[in-house]
Amino acid sequence: MTQLGAHLHLAYLGHSGLKSGTGGDRLSLAPNLARAPVAFDAELKQPVRFREAISALHDIVVCDQRFQKRDRTAYEAYRRGEQERTSAIARDARHAALDAAKAESGITPEFDKSFRAGVRRYWRLRDQYSRILQREDPALFRMLTPCDPIVTVADDVCLFEGFSKDESAYGCLSVRRDDGFGASPNLQLGTTNVDYSWRLFDEFQSLRTYNTTRFLVDPEGFTVATTDRPDYREEKIDLPDGWLRGLMQIQTAMGLPSTRVELTREAVYSLLAHLRRHRREHSPRALRFELVEGEAPVLVLEPWEVRIPVHGVVHTGPSIEPIRIWGRRRLQVLARTLPLADRVTVHLLGTGLPSFWLVHMGEMTLTLGLSGWTTNDWTTSSALDLLRPPVDATPDALEITAGLLQQRQTMTLLELLKATRLPKAELATTLDYLAHAGQVMHDLAAGVYRWRSIMPAAVGEAQIGGRNPELLAAQELAISGATRIARDEALPRNARLLAGKAGNNPCELVLDGDARIKRGKCDCGHHRRSGIRKGPCRHLIALRMVGTATSGQLPKSGNQMWERVVNRLFGE
Repeated sequence: MTQLGAHLHLAYLGHSGLKSGTGGDRLSLAPNLARAPVAFDAELKQPVRFREAISALHDIVVCDQRFQKRDRTAYEAYRRGEQERTSAIARDARHAALDAAKAESGITPEFDKSFRAGVRRYWRLRDQYSRILQREDPALFRMLTPCDPIVTVADDVCLFEGFSKDESAYGCLSVRRDDGFGASPNLQLGTTNVDYSWRLFDEFQSLRTYNTTRFLVDPEGFTVATTDRPDYREEKIDLPDGWLRGLMQIQTAMGLPSTRVELTREAVYSLLAHLRRHRREHSPRALRFELVEGEAPVLVLEPWEVRIPVHGVVHTGPSIEPIRIWGRRRLQVLARTLPLADRVTVHLLGTGLPSFWLVHMGEMTLTLGLSGWTTNDWTTSSALDLLRPPVDATPDALEITAGLLQQRQTMTLLELLKATRLPKAELATTLDYLAHAGQVMHDLAAGVYRWRSIMPAAVGEAQIGGRNPELLAAQELAISGATRIARDEALPRNARLLAGKAGNNPCELVLDGDARIKRGKCDCGHHRRSGIRKGPCRHLIALRMVGTATSGQLPKSGNQMWERVVNRLFGE
């Protein structure tokens, strides 16, 4: 976040790339020399499977489904030029028609040869321009990929992480070291950024099973002098607004209790195939999970009400009310992994909250984390702030927990509870704080907590910004009983009108079929100044909370809400 001073210092020696030799291919990633040394060098056992999985991670990182207003400047200039050239084009066309009538019909060999030469020249110049653009305008590339991927070399796995451009999708590819790689004679555990480019993505596509491929996080830059090296470069990146906060929010979300749903590859294929063939312009556009104990889970696509049963799977948990999630078209990034998938596990935090899709592919697992909406719900008016602990972690608890995880690197929740001897609520609060600071991650694929620093140092509220004050105030208005609904009317196109009072402020809002606030009225200062352009005021949010809450969804206090989270986290 530029205005909050979140910067990332990168220093690379050379570029990541794929080099072919007599002994096979060598896939080398250049690590960030501004961070602690990380090294790994092992044979890649399944190059093609790795190629498909890492390509799916690439699709997540470059994903941007935000609405983009079209720039019509070039089009308007084109139209003006066309109008000015109309007469000249018509005149030239007439002359050309006369010349063609005089010439012999058919295409001569010379013309065909000239045409092929022109095509080759076009693609040569296009590739040359692409390389110049990458070299001369790195800011344009940074607009597409704000931060280089994060690679973690651990005792049991190698992790590859990335966060999408639109700040709504997180990807993590976990590869078991014993099954995915051979032995590594040069090994140094840790976390670092690696140099990444479109050229490297293209080189990933050349991985083949008939070529031996060594995967290398190259430590050369840490052992040689880089002062006079022409291939050494440094840059300081101002992370985009909200990007860092979104990445921190997803770390806390992965540690929250969730409803687990098992899906088959066939069910996910049916889901993606329907979404690819059909498009709905108006709400509702949710994906609904219907979970009944002892029965197969059912996926329902709104508004068509297309039901996709998950054959061969039984939901073993208790029956719960349907859970709806939005931004379902982002799931298309999983298409490339389906031929490799054994099964898919979905972790649902609740309606309108983030979801996590784990594609299990033998020795690899791809985790796709999606915000509650296609727009970045993690960083603006995130409902996740309501699920975070109402108190801060104590310094003693932070020191004990961080020290244990730094020493052991990987621990389960029960191991942490036994080793730290902290009360359950305090341990949960401490883990939430460490995850929010980017130092700890909850690995959903392995079911463990890992010590993994996203940034070289812990990230604080000064870099990522505090919680949304309007959202927190709305929570108090909603759970205290100070918000009352006076009118609840259905409108065309599945919209809904809610009117009532939040505290002493009368307010009114219109929700679309996806329960998003489309319009609102309130007499508070926040709404008078900016309406809903900078997010709805606390009174509108509280009215929406109460109007969309199901039975038992609103607790009596923030402490009670956190108690529910802790109880579910420990299976109570």
